[in-house]
Amino acid sequence: MFFSPSRIVVGAVLLAAVEARSSEETTVVSVRCGETVLLRVSEPAPKQGSLGIVEVRSEAPLASVEGLFAGEELLFWHDAEARVFQAFLGVDLYESPGAASLRARAVPETGPAVDCLLELRITDGAFPVQRLDVAPGYVELSRQDRARSQREQAELDRLFSSATSERLWQEGFNAPVKGYEASGSFGKRRVFNGQARSPHSGEDFSAPAGTAVLAPSRGRVVLAKDLFFLGSTVMLDHGFGLYSFYGHLSSIGVEVGTLVERGAVLGKVGATGRVTGAHLHWGVRLGEARVNPLDLLTLTR
Repeated sequence: MFFSPSRIVVGAVLLAAVEARSSEETTVVSVRCGETVLLRVSEPAPKQGSLGIVEVRSEAPLASVEGLFAGEELLFWHDAEARVFQAFLGVDLYESPGAASLRARAVPETGPAVDCLLELRITDGAFPVQRLDVAPGYVELSRQDRARSQREQAELDRLFSSATSERLWQEGFNAPVKGYEASGSFGKRRVFNGQARSPHSGEDFSAPAGTAVLAPSRGRVVLAKDLFFLGSTVMLDHGFGLYSFYGHLSSIGVEVGTLVERGAVLGKVGATGRVTGAHLHWGVRLGEARVNPLDLLTLTR
């Protein structure tokens, strides 16, 4: 099922006949590749930190589909008849604005392969800057703390670099806490005591300590431990390179290796790690790309 997000900026240069469909809320841009294959993209002008969908639709069953976006491999899953293949398209928070090529090759069960090309344009995320005055210990790390954080980051990078070739999520994604709105903090450029720090790569929910944190969709627990920055953290692998994680928990309620269903309790909101108060940090990664978790709430179903 192809989802058309609510905001589309049409700015793609298509190397074949372009078909655009509009409704009151959406515009879908597609390009026909040969006579029987159609390539569609949910976001022809994706913003920094955005998560989109690429779809390859064929009149006849396909043996496989491969693709690249901005030089990074796209991982496709397909429907039961192998006529519709989809892949997530993630733009990292720090990706430079400008032109980016989307390439796909569809290999039918019979007949020659078909190539598609779309020239997309990555746009500036226009993220706000947050300036905070905090205790010096939150800015300057000791040698021991720095070494620990580097070891943990290497562990996280190893997880993000792998991809399960199985679609574990089912239906869509829900917010991980009920009754609390997201703060809109994703992408904020943070300046602590006048020193620039990494942008905020997740979304925060200002829920009180003890609030249940729920799995937004089906996934396998690949990490459940205390981390220096994120405190008590749970990470889920949803398949095809999509990971979600939940930080600053007061307690963890799942074990590594467990396959959890949507709505399962992962833990409780807390104030562990490098924080000044209780809240949930919800992060999503598509491989190496840090993307906005809120995109998942409308992108999949």
